[in-house]
Amino acid sequence: MKKLFPKSLLAIVLCCSAGIRVSAQERDTIPAADQPVGLNLPLGNSQPQQYEIADIIVSGTQYLDKSLLISLSGLNVGDKVVYPGGDQFAKAIQALWGQRLFANVAIYVNKIQDGQIWLEIELQERPRLNQFIFKGVKKSEQEEIIKKTGMRKGQVVTESMEQNAVGIIRKYYSEKGYRNAEVGVSERIDSGQTNATNVVFTVAKGNKAKVDNIYIVGNANISDTKLKKKMKGTKERTRLTIYPDYEPVWPDSADDRGDYWRTFGFLQPSRTLEELDPYFRFKLFSSAKFNENKYAEDKEKVISYYNTQGYRDAVLLRDTTYKSHNGGVNVSMEVMEGKKYYFGKITWKGNTRYTDSLLAKVLGIKEGDTYNQEMLQKRLLSSEGGDVGGLYMDYGYLFFHADPVEVGIHGDTIDYEIRISEGPQATIKEVRIAGNEKTNEHVIRRELRTLPGEKFSRTDLIRSNREIANLGFFNPEKIGMNPVPNIQDGTVDIDYTVEEKANDQLELSAGWGGYIGLTGTLGVTFNNFSLRNIFNKQTWDPLPSGDGQKLSVRVSSNGKAYRSYNFSFTEPWLGGKKRNQFSVSFYNSYQNPNAYSSYIYGSTLSNSAYFKVMGASLSLGKQLKWPDDYFTLIYAVNYQQYKLKNYNYFNIPGFSSGTSNNINLKLTLARSSVDQQIFPRSGSNFMLSGQFTPPYSMFHPDKDYKLESVKDQFSFIEYQKYRFNAEWYVPLSKPIGSDNKMFVMKIAAKFGYISRYNSRTTLSPFGRFELGGDGLSNFAIYDRDIVSQRGYPVYYSSDPRSNSEGSQPSGYEGFTIFNKYVMELRYPFSLNPSSTIFGLAFLEAANGYRDVQEYNPFKLRRSAGLGMRFYLPMFGLLGFDYGIGFDRITSGNGLKDAAKFTFMLGFEPE
Repeated sequence: MKKLFPKSLLAIVLCCSAGIRVSAQERDTIPAADQPVGLNLPLGNSQPQQYEIADIIVSGTQYLDKSLLISLSGLNVGDKVVYPGGDQFAKAIQALWGQRLFANVAIYVNKIQDGQIWLEIELQERPRLNQFIFKGVKKSEQEEIIKKTGMRKGQVVTESMEQNAVGIIRKYYSEKGYRNAEVGVSERIDSGQTNATNVVFTVAKGNKAKVDNIYIVGNANISDTKLKKKMKGTKERTRLTIYPDYEPVWPDSADDRGDYWRTFGFLQPSRTLEELDPYFRFKLFSSAKFNENKYAEDKEKVISYYNTQGYRDAVLLRDTTYKSHNGGVNVSMEVMEGKKYYFGKITWKGNTRYTDSLLAKVLGIKEGDTYNQEMLQKRLLSSEGGDVGGLYMDYGYLFFHADPVEVGIHGDTIDYEIRISEGPQATIKEVRIAGNEKTNEHVIRRELRTLPGEKFSRTDLIRSNREIANLGFFNPEKIGMNPVPNIQDGTVDIDYTVEEKANDQLELSAGWGGYIGLTGTLGVTFNNFSLRNIFNKQTWDPLPSGDGQKLSVRVSSNGKAYRSYNFSFTEPWLGGKKRNQFSVSFYNSYQNPNAYSSYIYGSTLSNSAYFKVMGASLSLGKQLKWPDDYFTLIYAVNYQQYKLKNYNYFNIPGFSSGTSNNINLKLTLARSSVDQQIFPRSGSNFMLSGQFTPPYSMFHPDKDYKLESVKDQFSFIEYQKYRFNAEWYVPLSKPIGSDNKMFVMKIAAKFGYISRYNSRTTLSPFGRFELGGDGLSNFAIYDRDIVSQRGYPVYYSSDPRSNSEGSQPSGYEGFTIFNKYVMELRYPFSLNPSSTIFGLAFLEAANGYRDVQEYNPFKLRRSAGLGMRFYLPMFGLLGFDYGIGFDRITSGNGLKDAAKFTFMLGFEPE
């Protein structure tokens, strides 16, 4: 290319003839009108003439399409241009600069001949982004920052892009509490690629800004303390000083509460805390880190709280955040409360199903109550129940609507008219179920209370959710219920969605004990078994499943010392039409008490002593409809046979060898209303049972069985036994986060009593109660109710001060009465069905008594501690507790000597 004139001369000519300012390379922040136009002009021809563009070439580009750039310039071959003095060239350069892709743009005339002109557009492309380099930033934060900035590899790097990214990074860290974060940006040429650069962001986050003080002014009627409590995400830091600081932006002219002492403020705890606040403030569990987003939410919460207290005109006049004298953050807010309003007369219009008096009773708002719009809406329609809408929807009025209208304001009193549109009663048309890949649909459908053809009921919908959750086959957090109303025909379709979860369990352990031999356990539990498909090989995976039945098989061995076999099967809907739970079980166990001593000491008694237990059980449970359908009545017939040979565990003269038979009938009345099985958030469990053997002694009223040998007395065991268990689950907080985590309080009370029918018989050691321990290591094969207690080993005396814990006294026969009380505070760390994890803190008290004369419900062993529970689908429950037995603390021994770890595997000990 031949240049007609040097660029310096070009600039002079342009300045003289066209009046266009020419400068060196410009940044993209200069307005397009100020960008340079570079043209080579023929020196001898300075008069403007019109030429036809013969050709246009583009030079200096590496990535961009040249024909597209020519099109963007607005210049085309064949166009007429005036040269010099025309404005087409300036417009072309402005158009190319506007693309923000170039560091320099110039247009040159290469040739003029016969009324035609040849042009060259010379461009210098800006460098393109190759990679980001972050300094002072965590890897996890880098990914978030890149997403927020929108920067991507290959993007043209401009100064505005970099500054925009710097602003986004500062905002990102400001929201995380780093209000003083400094962000620098620089470019580093990438020599490995053509015209590429790396953008380097250097971040100095500094320390997180913490809130020193929150100043609220204008609040004459609601104290600072109450308003600050509503600011869940903006908390003041702990403070202890004798020199309080006071740095509000605006003076508080509304504080007219008077002198603390003169107005007896010391009699009010809240006033006392406010008075101490400038000097002493203790915040143990709350973070004082400042977060912009949470602060914005807290401002809305403050006004919302005012509205709930009757101040419906309350507004936040102004607020600001600023740096405190020690580098933290101060918050100042000014509110205007307005006057307090009250509810006036509330009238009803449009209600035909229910009377005004009934609706008013359900609404629960009386004339003169403090005005609260939020409460009014909640009482009319709420998902928590107890509302007017629920009253209508439980009788099919799915299309119910209530509109509260203000009909009069008299000073500070507001009258309401609640206009009700009842609509028709909706009939359930279709019920659809989706997501059950393993479980057969009839297993879910039989649990539903919402049946086609029946009237819609919100209570039935909620109950159906609970029943599906308690099956244990699905993720309780993912059960969906979606009513689809059809206004045209007055019907409603209901769509249920479920998410299957693994719930079969495997127990497997093995070892070799030398002389003892093979030890271990093999157990499998199929909680969604299908007996009817047992001969259908296509359904085996690994066994047929999907019908909601339960099959459990377990074999356990401790070599020559112990072995047991257990089998059970449960059909929850016997016959398929009603909730009649049928169960059958069989178990057999063998224990050799001398196996270890024979191996260690060379005893020859190993084969001359044993204790064998064989048992079977058959039960049928029936769901009741009265008092409500949470009740179940269970009938069970049980048989156990005990064979002893040289077994001196009970230390009862004459009862080391022999055979005992236990035939009994057990009646159980139970009620369960918990919302789910693994981590209940609400509801309760109650169980009352009576267990009775045949009254053999009644058949021979003149016979004194005590005169017979113990072996004969215990040939057929005779007793009556009563148990009562009660559990309550109380939510202590609202759901936290999207997975509905919350604190839950569990309260439980248990009682047991076993006795003879008359004084002519001796109560056998079987069927009694054994207290203490973890319920695993003291697992009894001699048919006793094991009642564990955290923080204590097995104990044999009712006296909490007794030192007989852990060592069996002579003549031990077990307790005939026990009490146990439990209080647990629970919080879930994970509600994922693949690994449900929650922690707990507990208080516990229990004790056992040998007879009625010894019984004292206030003489208890007390303990406290912490624990964890892990529910894994394959293994069931894994857990541990660390408990301190307060009554084990003695002089000279510390807490460590009174503490005990308790482990659990597969089930929660009673």
